[in-house]
Amino acid sequence: MTNRPFTQPDADDRERAMEGAYCVVTGATSGIGKEIARGLVTAGAHLLFICRDRARGEATLAELHRESPSAAVRMLVADLSDLRDVRRVAEEAHHHLPRLDVLINNAGTHDLRPEVSADGFDRMIATNHLGPFLLTNLLADLLERAAPSRIVMVASESHRSVLHLDPRAFAEPGSYGRIGSLAVYARSKLLNVLVTQEIARRWTSRGITANAFCPGLVSTGLVRNIPMGTRLFSLAERTPLVRNARQAAEHALRLAGDPRFAGRSGGFYSTTPGAVFLPPSPHRFRTGLQRAVWERSEELVGLS
Repeated sequence: MTNRPFTQPDADDRERAMEGAYCVVTGATSGIGKEIARGLVTAGAHLLFICRDRARGEATLAELHRESPSAAVRMLVADLSDLRDVRRVAEEAHHHLPRLDVLINNAGTHDLRPEVSADGFDRMIATNHLGPFLLTNLLADLLERAAPSRIVMVASESHRSVLHLDPRAFAEPGSYGRIGSLAVYARSKLLNVLVTQEIARRWTSRGITANAFCPGLVSTGLVRNIPMGTRLFSLAERTPLVRNARQAAEHALRLAGDPRFAGRSGGFYSTTPGAVFLPPSPHRFRTGLQRAVWERSEELVGLS
């Protein structure tokens, strides 16, 4: 799994591939997630999106229906940091979906101060890793029913900064401040990448592929939780270094529907300029660590 740049897509081929596909997107009420949802609906996909805030979800649902009156769109509400909520929403999804062609794990958070989830884990790790991990496993039968199907994981180049990862203690609540929160966020993104690689090894025989990507520096609501983020991004938006949400969503849509990604699995695709020339994180070659993270995650969410 190496750093790979995106090539120019054929939008028509992608949209033809997505027409009639059943898709699930998490975190679709703002930023990249909303643009992913809009792109899937425009391409004619059946969309089920999962959000935490009902009012924002209903506003997004109404907006998508205004733009595409005949669209097949459904909303479910769940807090991905709460494993009981994840189990409930996965059961609800089974009632609405005959199969699942594409799952896009987009929802994420960056907490500036440590919080504890309902299950006793660091809330940022629970939201960004454990919740999506459980959801993905609970929807695996629907993905297999649609094979060949795809999983897209929204990760980050920040995963490179993690020097050490304890597979037994990555979800334990800790003490950190605004600067320390960056390290915890990076850890959650490394967990996303490692799980993507493990899915590629475990589920290829089931007709399920998984790829992760970094959307680059994107001007979304998430930057409000980065120290000095709003001020820095307001300046950087005037340069080519920062993308808007629609540009960032384009990369997720390529991985979801571009025929040229058919059969590819375990990849990490970066949109950050020059990232392809940087050495990859050594953790991405440690299959033992990837397996240990998967097995520990199974224990924590109650799948083992």
